[in-house]
Amino acid sequence: MNNWKQSRVTDRLGLRFPIVQGPFGGGLSSVELCSTVSASGGLGSFGAHHLNGAEIIATAAQIRANTSKPFALNLWIPFDGSDVPTYSNSEFTQLSAQWEPFFEELQLPLPEKPVRFSPDYTDQIDGILKARPAVFSFVYGIPSADILTQCKQLGITTLGTATSIAEAVALERAGVDMVVASGFEAGGHRVSFLQPAEDALTGGLSLIPQIADSIHIPVIAAGGIADGRGIAAARVLGAEAVQIGTAFLACEESGTSALHKQALFSEEARHTGLTRVFSGRLARGIRNRLMHEGQRRPIAPYPVQNWLMGQLKRAAIEAERSDLMSLWCGQSAALLQHQQTPALINSLVEETDRLLQQV
Repeated sequence: MNNWKQSRVTDRLGLRFPIVQGPFGGGLSSVELCSTVSASGGLGSFGAHHLNGAEIIATAAQIRANTSKPFALNLWIPFDGSDVPTYSNSEFTQLSAQWEPFFEELQLPLPEKPVRFSPDYTDQIDGILKARPAVFSFVYGIPSADILTQCKQLGITTLGTATSIAEAVALERAGVDMVVASGFEAGGHRVSFLQPAEDALTGGLSLIPQIADSIHIPVIAAGGIADGRGIAAARVLGAEAVQIGTAFLACEESGTSALHKQALFSEEARHTGLTRVFSGRLARGIRNRLMHEGQRRPIAPYPVQNWLMGQLKRAAIEAERSDLMSLWCGQSAALLQHQQTPALINSLVEETDRLLQQV
């Protein structure tokens, strides 16, 4: 394990370190974080599922203006009718009325139903193909065979996410180049697509070696990795790289709010839970008042619930009300020490070096 820095992942992408920054959606990613991780030797990622095609192209250009190193752009594959949800005006009115007390508390009028709840997926894919990032990563399914073929023709490496052995096998059979094995410990959304998210809650210690034994393409471990010990364990378990989310989200370069970053370093971050309140899909975050009280109200499917709670979140941030916003966080937040990306990467590499030289 003295050569832990080298793997099929680093060789293919030209990375110094087998460290991937988790892609954060909903504006939590930033050009600065993505480009800093890439420039520091890892693979920076930008969660682009809230952007349209033109915005994706512009974002890629901004990242390239900061670094010549490879980076990933991430999308959510349409799942359970999410691209064009069938949600009527009356249904939306009834839904928003149930959440009115929280809007009133923030002195915010109830929003009107938008024309769309999320960008058009076809337009987003067009943006990805025109932007030509080194890596196109995705969650909640598998792109069509035509899209995967176009990626190969353009030299774009594809990276899908699995929460089970069956999903990893399906990704490999479809022709995806690499797989992220996402354990139960991960913060943010549980991105299962072959079974309900509540039934795909295997921890990384069990999931990583099982997926590594079941497929032939490289496996990238994710979930609960926040220091060199996590990297060393993942490499020993068969992963050829790691994807780290919460530790990078806590860095000053990320796009998340100061409230969120403060929460990640607080005692509250030791207490996370899984909920559908914030987006309509199961996700892990710090337990707070909205997570608790929202369970008693109707929850719309994604992206309807996600859009509605997004309106509330913006007002909550302005009012400095962390009790009324999503605070995505994995189960290893207690291990966080660094608030600057270069310092975090240096620490990760030095600690992993020290540990694996002893193996």
